[in-house]
Order: sequence, then structure tokens, then C-alpha cells
Amino acid sequence: MNGLESIASAPMWGAFIAFVLVMLALDLFVFGGNKAHKVSVKEAGLWSLVWVSLALIFGAGLWWYLNGTQGEAIADQKALEFFSGYLIEKALSVDNVFVFLLIFTAFQVPQQYQRRVLIYGVLGAIVMRAVMIMAGAWVVSEFSWVLYLFGAFLLLTGMRMLVAADQEPDVANNPVLKFARRHLRVAEGDHGERFFIRKDGIRYVTPLFLVLILIEVTDLVFAVDSIPAIFAITTDPFIVFTSNLFAILGLRALYFLLVDVADRFHLLKYGLAMVLTFIGAKMLIMPWYHVPVQASLVVVAVLITASCLASLFIKPKADEK
Repeated sequence: MNGLESIASAPMWGAFIAFVLVMLALDLFVFGGNKAHKVSVKEAGLWSLVWVSLALIFGAGLWWYLNGTQGEAIADQKALEFFSGYLIEKALSVDNVFVFLLIFTAFQVPQQYQRRVLIYGVLGAIVMRAVMIMAGAWVVSEFSWVLYLFGAFLLLTGMRMLVAADQEPDVANNPVLKFARRHLRVAEGDHGERFFIRKDGIRYVTPLFLVLILIEVTDLVFAVDSIPAIFAITTDPFIVFTSNLFAILGLRALYFLLVDVADRFHLLKYGLAMVLTFIGAKMLIMPWYHVPVQASLVVVAVLITASCLASLFIKPKADEK
């Protein structure tokens, strides 16, 4: 199958990109996303509901459009691919949230300043994902065997996550952070929401800018995991792009929704590791058996739900001690 084959026409791409730009503009300039404030659980919950609802409406609209233009079979298949891809990307984005929380905690960033970093983080993530998805789709179309490399990579990543699920990344000794501190003038201290300041005519970066760099690098690292994962579901660039974008657009609201309860879902990392392991194995066995998209959707949903429920009933090791 040619990885660049897509059910989307140029107007569909244009309409979706316009929708994303409008929603970002509304979030930033109409609903107060650009103002420093502490995001409440109620506000985060409302925005999470908005983004999930929009994804569901988009999936239903995609089915309705394709049902009228290309037939019920294609409409069913593509809608199922979208919802499966969205669920996988949404689940994997939870791991982003945990790492974001570690970074903000390590730098002691007040919550009212976190939202600005996350806004720029989301904008950067959209650009990076778009480039990586188009590059990935082209590579898959030219070299279909790359899917097996993706599968092996995801399988190894999932197994490594299972082994190291209890280990927290050492943010302070991150090589990217060390490089930035060596090559940038950093003005230590609290400078509010600003990324840059001037002292004696010389421009300095603030610690908040270093946090932004770490957030962007973190999303790049997670994109390396999540984009191959969705290629296990579909190689249609439009489905890959739209499901990724809906998950990313809801990332900031998801962060503020989970920030106070992240510790309660201590087993979720195991569930996410098993999701990656399952998807990697699914890609490697494709020559002998093709796992239906419906089955993938059910397995991913069961793994995530089970790890969340288990977290509520099984205490963390530290609590047991």
C-alpha cells in the first residue's frame, strides 16, 4: 500500500488546518489562554471535555462525509482508524503530562506561569508533528519495510518502559539543559512569564525559557514513540495527522486536569508500556497475521482502563513502606 494514499482532498486538508488555527486563536485571545492565571480543575475539565467532544464530532463528521462520497465500507474503516489513532495518541500523551509535571516541579515554576510554557509547547509540537508525520508517510510509502523497524523500536521501547517504569528521569542533569546553560546567558531568579530579559543592554534568557526548551525536547522524544505507533493503525497521512493534532490540542487541558491526581495513577506507566509493546508486536507479525483495527482499539482501551483501575486499588510501594 502506498503510504501517501489518503482519503482527504486538498479542501479537507485546508478546512482542518483552518479549524486548528481558529481554535488556537479562540483559546489564546478569546478565552483567556494568554493571561497569567492558575488554571482550575473546573476550567481544565471543561476544556478537556471540549477537545474530546470536538474529536468525537470530527470522527462522526468524517464518517458521514465518506459514507456519502466513498461508500459505507471506507467510511467505517477510516472512522475506526481515526478513533483508534486518537485513543492511542491520547493515552500516550498522558506520559507527556507526567514528565511535564516533573520538569515544572524541578524548576519550581508557579502554576500561573505553566500555561504559557504549555501554549508554546503545543504550538511547537504541532509544527514538529506535521513535519515528522509527512516525512514518516513518505518513508513508509517508499520503503514499506520501515514499518517492521517501527515495530521493533516500539517493542523494545515498551519493554524498556516496563523495566524502568518506577524510575524518574533526572531533569537536572539533562544533556540538553547542560548544553543550553553552557551556550546561553541565563538570568537566574523569578522573571514572571518572560522568556527573555535585558540587563545593561544585553539579552538574557530566563529559567522559564530553559523549561520551554525541555518541554519541546520532551515532546520531540514522545513523538518518536507515538508517530510510529499510529502507523500501526493506518498509513493515511490525513488520519495520522488529525488524530495526532486532536490529542495535542487537548494536552494542555489534560495536564491541568491531571496535575493534582497524577500520583494516584502510578500504574498507568505500566499500561502505556504494554500498549507500546502490543503495538510493536502487532507490526512485527503483520506478514503472518493482520490484527483488525477493532481488536487494537479494544486491547488499548482495556490496557489503559485496567492500569488506571489497578492504580486506585493497589498502593504505591512507598506508601506500603
